[in-house]
Amino acid sequence: MSTMNISLPDSLKSFVDEQVSERGFGTSSEYVRELIRKDQDRQRLRALLLAGAASAPGSPANGAYFEGLRDRVRRAAKPASRG
Repeated sequence: MSTMNISLPDSLKSFVDEQVSERGFGTSSEYVRELIRKDQDRQRLRALLLAGAASAPGSPANGAYFEGLRDRVRRAAKPASRG
């Protein structure tokens, strides 16, 4: 694992220390790693949303669509017949 040193103003250091204490993190590094993971997740979600917004419209999710899904689930749930 690599090491990274950061400088924070006293107010931010106090905030981090409070979060570590109140939210059960063992160290400030654990807290910062969690923040970075959440930011990565947020960026992935944003990219997916933008890709979806830029894609062509799909079929409407109406009653027929959901009935088709139910049929697929029913067929998949049936045990394979033995011959």
